[in-house]
Amino acid sequence: MLLEMAVIVIGYLLGSIPSAYIVARLRKGVDIREVGVGNMGAANTFREIGVWEGIVVLLVDTAKGAATILIARALGVSQPWLLGAGFAVLLGHNFPVFLGFRGGKGSATAVGIFLLLAPRETGIALGITAIPLLITRNAHNVAVALGIGFIFIPLLIWLFQKSAVLALYSLAFVIFICLRSVSSPEEIRTALVRLKNRNTSG
Repeated sequence: MLLEMAVIVIGYLLGSIPSAYIVARLRKGVDIREVGVGNMGAANTFREIGVWEGIVVLLVDTAKGAATILIARALGVSQPWLLGAGFAVLLGHNFPVFLGFRGGKGSATAVGIFLLLAPRETGIALGITAIPLLITRNAHNVAVALGIGFIFIPLLIWLFQKSAVLALYSLAFVIFICLRSVSSPEEIRTALVRLKNRNTSG
């Protein structure tokens, strides 16, 4: 039981690594939670800090999810605990202990998890992700496109693997991320004020 609990804690702590916050501080000396929409994720980093910085955050957040699954597999825990570790890293990203439990949405981290759990299905979903990027030709839409592509993973898992457990597990991720992506009235007001201030100062 100690080993199983360890993978949960490791997953949560890995998820809590605030890549967007660190990159924004190093590159522009700002708190990513205080600019743009206030979200500590790749999308806000793309828009407010820069494309390359956004790519770094995207890759790191994806790696957090993949690393958690790799560690859980290396330690040989059973599937329920492995899946629990996956959800723990998502919770860590969304509610990081290092920054007052105020984090991102989790799309990139979820992709990292499912690249290990369902590589073929996730690869197809990433192909779907490329469609809106090719249409808009805007790198700032990467995180949004990831969210769109991720919606297809539960269906793809069911079609290819016939695994009800993994399909429902991925569906839980989709629902969780969608709920986290719904902006509160306060977040909307804050984003509008920041946009107004930016336009005024420009």
